[in-house]
Formats: sequence, structure tokens, C-alpha cells
Amino acid sequence: MRAYRLLTAEDTSAFCHKVTQALAQGWELYGSPAYAHDPASGQMRCAQAVVKDADVTYSPELKLGSL
Repeated sequence: MRAYRLLTAEDTSAFCHKVTQALAQGWELYGSPAYAHDPASGQMRCAQAVVKDADVTYSPELKLGSL
């Protein structure tokens, strides 16, 4: 199965660490990152899609972050 996750966070070093951790766990970048202003919080937010091949059967209860 090919798993997909969209990582999001405010534009801080914590977001870069979140993406770096996913890469260290075998996830691969999928597409370009996105960057947008969140008017509710007044902060810039980042998003990056990642994918990973996993030898599991899909289920809605599957915790993608644990793959």
C-alpha cells in the first residue's frame, strides 16, 4: 500500500523538524511545499505532502504516523 500524509504546522523550525523526522522514517516528499497566511491566527502556515510504501492493508483506523 502507498500511504499519504499531509504535514502542516506554523512556519517555524518545528515544521522543518517534522518533515525531517518523516524523511528519516522512510517517507518521501510528494510534490512541492505550500505556504499560506492563516488569518485566524495571523501566522504563516506550511504544508508538505509525503508518501511511503508500507506492507500493510489499508484501514480507516490505521495510524499513518506509525508506519
